Amino acid sequence: MCGIRKTVFIHEQHVPVALEWDTSDVNCLHVLATDLAKRPIGTARLLQDGYIGRMAVLKEWRRMGVGKSLLQRLLIEAKKQQMRKVIIHAQSHAVGFYIGFGFQIVGKEFIDANILHIKMTLQL
Repeated sequence: MCGIRKTVFIHEQHVPVALEWDTSDVNCLHVLATDLAKRPIGTARLLQDGYIGRMAVLKEWRRMGVGKSLLQRLLIEAKKQQMRKVIIHAQSHAVGFYIGFGFQIVGKEFIDANILHIKMTLQL
């Protein structure tokens, strides 16, 4: 997971190291996608308050269904935990992806780690 996030967020998107790692990593559910050789290719996390974050897929695996599988798994887990709603601060370029799952935009765009985001929610 750490290698994927480092590659995607720190190297590709230039997120400052100090912003990428936080104390929430210890107390949340992480999911990991692997290729057929069991090499990590994608990751995401679900916090106890229903916040989905740190969703990252290696560049060569994007647009191949990896992100979709990660999100589907997190939604299943959120329902198992009887969460009524999940929240994501989606990077603006990915809004259409989340709308496809039924997420709705809440509020206006904002900057986080020098990247445009927008808050989105999904009622479960």
